[in-house]
Amino acid sequence: MNKHKKIRDRFYKGLVAFLHVVWPVFSALLGIIISFGLLISYIEGWKPLDGIYFGFVTGLTVGYGDLVPHHALARIMALIIGFTGVLLTALFAAVGVRALEEAVKEE
Repeated sequence: MNKHKKIRDRFYKGLVAFLHVVWPVFSALLGIIISFGLLISYIEGWKPLDGIYFGFVTGLTVGYGDLVPHHALARIMALIIGFTGVLLTALFAAVGVRALEEAVKEE
């Protein structure tokens, strides 16, 4: 068990270290999702919190369908949110894989 704890601790340390490296890109992608969600909520006449919710649901490619944009500009912005969310997810996955590689490599 001690071996697994060491690997897990190195993984968490590596995850934090690599997130510090990509944090500017990560935060920019989060900012795009939130900003576009707020803009869509303004265009569609939704509450701002609904727009942020829509942005993350769309960005994480969940798409519940409870909020649907009807204006053409809002739909285009929703596509941009979707692509941004895919980039955000891929970046986070890449950081996790890199941290795991580093944690296991030291064994």
